[in-house]
Amino acid sequence: MKAEQSYIKATELLAKARSDKGFLASASDITNYKRVWARDGVICGLAALLDGDESLVETFKNTLITLADNQHKHGHIPSNVFFNDENKVEVSFGGLAGRVDTISWFIIGVCNYASLTKNINFAEELKPKMNKGLQLLEAWEFNNNHLIYVPRSGNWADEYITEGHIFYDQVLRLWALKCINSLFPNAEYQEKINHITEKLAGNYRKTDYKNPFHPKAYKTLEKKSFWMASINPSGYQTMFDALGNSIALLIGLGDTDFQEEIIKYSEKLRASLPLKLLPAFWEPITKEHEDWKLLENNCKYEFRNVPFEFHNGGTWQMVNGFYGMSLVENHIEKATNVLSHIKKLNALKEFGFYENFNSKTSQPTGVENCAWSAAGEIALQQYVNGKRLLV
Repeated sequence: MKAEQSYIKATELLAKARSDKGFLASASDITNYKRVWARDGVICGLAALLDGDESLVETFKNTLITLADNQHKHGHIPSNVFFNDENKVEVSFGGLAGRVDTISWFIIGVCNYASLTKNINFAEELKPKMNKGLQLLEAWEFNNNHLIYVPRSGNWADEYITEGHIFYDQVLRLWALKCINSLFPNAEYQEKINHITEKLAGNYRKTDYKNPFHPKAYKTLEKKSFWMASINPSGYQTMFDALGNSIALLIGLGDTDFQEEIIKYSEKLRASLPLKLLPAFWEPITKEHEDWKLLENNCKYEFRNVPFEFHNGGTWQMVNGFYGMSLVENHIEKATNVLSHIKKLNALKEFGFYENFNSKTSQPTGVENCAWSAAGEIALQQYVNGKRLLV
C-alpha cells in the first residue's frame, strides 16, 4: 500500500510542477527551478507518456513546443526557458559552458511523444528543428570523426570534471538518432547510427579494436566492466558514469556479454552502499585526487560536489530510474529491487522527493519536490508494468 501511495504522490508532484508552458524542474518556489528545462522537462515528459495521464501528456507537449519555439538559429535547444511576471521570455543555453545534451533530449522527447500518442504529424512538423539540431551536433564533432566534443560543464553533470568526447552525450545522441530513424527511416540517419555505434563499441572499452580514436591512450587502457566516461586529448577519464552506462544498456549498445558485465559491476556497487542504489559517478574525487582543483573550481556560485554528494558520488533517483528501466527486460527482480529503493528515498521526510542523496551518510541533498526524482519512479514503475519507450 505504501508503494502505491508513493506512486500517487509522484504523479501528484508532476502535476504540481506543471505550467502552461511545460514542466518545471521543481514544485518548490525556487526561482532557478521554476523554468522549463530541456532535460528535466523531457525526462518528466517521458514519465508522463508512460503513465498516460492526459493532462501530464499535454504538459509534455507544451514543454516540447516551448523548447522548439526558442531554438537558436544555429540549432541549439535551450538549457532552460524562463517566463517572468510580464510573460517576457528569458532563454539560457547554459551557464559557464553551453549545454550539448539538450538537443538529443529534445529529439528523444519529440519522437517518443509522437510514437506513444500516435501523433506522427507532431514529429513531422518539428522534423526541421530536429534535423537542425542534428546538424549542429555533427558540427560539434569538429574533426568529423562521429564523436561530439563536449566542454566541461556541457551536460547534466554541469559541475563535474568530465569533458571531451563524453560517453553519455554520445550514447544519448545515438538514442536520438535511433528514435528519429524509427519514425522517418532514412539512409543518412542509419549510416550515422552505424558509424557512432562502431566508434562507441570500439573506443570506450578495451578490446582488440584496430582503429582506436586515441591510439596512445588506448594502448595503456585497462579492461573494466563498464564503458569509460570520456576520451579527451589527454587520454581517458575512467570513472563509472551510471547514467551513460544505463542509457547504453537501455538502447542495447554492446554485446550481451559486456552488458551483463556492466550489470554485474553495477549490482556489486549497489550492494556495497547504504542506499542500495547507484551513485552518479564512482569513485568520489577527494582532496588528495589530482583532479580535485578542477572539481573545486567548477561552480558558478557555491561548491556542492563534496565527496559522496551531488555528481561526485551522490545518488540520484532519476539516474537509478534509467538504470532500473534498463534491467526490466532480462533482470526484472533486480529492476523491482531498484524501484523499491527509489520509492524509499522519494518517501523520506513526508514524500520530500529530494533531488539527490549523500551515498555515504544517506542524507538528502539538493532541492525538495524535484520533478525528475518523481519521474524516475514513475517511469521505472511503468516499465515494470510492461510499458516501453521508443528506443
